[in-house]
Amino acid sequence: MRAIWKGAVSFGLVNVPVRLYSATENHDISFHQVRSSDGSRIRYKRVAQADGEEVAYKDIAKAYETEDGKTVVLTDEDLASLPHRSNKEITVESFVPRGQIDPILYDKAYFLEPDAMGAKAYGLLREALRESDRVAVVTVSVRSRMTMAVLRVAGDDSAGAIILQTLLWPDEIRDAGQLDHLDEVSEPKEAEVKMARMLVDSMSGDFQPEGHVDDFKEAVDALVEKKIKGGDVTESPDQPEEADSGEVVDLLAALQRSVDRAGAGRSRKASEDGDEKDEKGSGAKASGAKKKAPARKPAAKKAG
Repeated sequence: MRAIWKGAVSFGLVNVPVRLYSATENHDISFHQVRSSDGSRIRYKRVAQADGEEVAYKDIAKAYETEDGKTVVLTDEDLASLPHRSNKEITVESFVPRGQIDPILYDKAYFLEPDAMGAKAYGLLREALRESDRVAVVTVSVRSRMTMAVLRVAGDDSAGAIILQTLLWPDEIRDAGQLDHLDEVSEPKEAEVKMARMLVDSMSGDFQPEGHVDDFKEAVDALVEKKIKGGDVTESPDQPEEADSGEVVDLLAALQRSVDRAGAGRSRKASEDGDEKDEKGSGAKASGAKKKAPARKPAAKKAG
């Protein structure tokens, strides 16, 4: 795995040098949009809503839209003036019982690994978290945004990693009171509760995530493999991209059109000059005068 950044966890007078790694990866199935006739990829351009004109990346700014629909454009200077913390330090603010944090608040998880010089302090923090059955509440800047997070120990064994798990801010949790039909839920009868309890007991067991399979992904993989083996593969006519940015690709296309247009213009001018030279040459022969034809410049090579 590749570390996202290097920093340090500080609690009290203890400083733990660490590396941060993303603890999860997304295996969602994603499909490209293509033209059905030949498999050519569909591309999108950045255009202004007001007039449909394409906008260069350098001319795009960040803006904040207020609740009443007003748009406020923020410059780089505006963004630089906003309060922020160093993204190289994770400061422990408190240790709280893990059961006090509603799981709905949990967001992205990261692994913390000690630097070579911080292994002893890392072990001390890990044991303190495990023995107290608490999590450390911290504030951290991950990918340029400051957020709440907790430090907790992964697993029950002594070799578990410390996990930094970001939390949603309280105002990011929607109010369940806004649901329309909760007030229609009635209290169940005692006999119904007893039957439900029996059902729960009969289906009880330990959580084993490896027993759950993403059957949709497996089905897609099998379908794609079957099509490949059957020769049902479309070779896309698209030219290979030479850069990640659509801006560069568009620029190359514009340069190619410019070269083609310039080449066509030179050919047309050369043809007109040739006709004019022939007319002058005929006149020169009639008068006995000899004129040297101008040297023709070599044609510029067309960009590949």
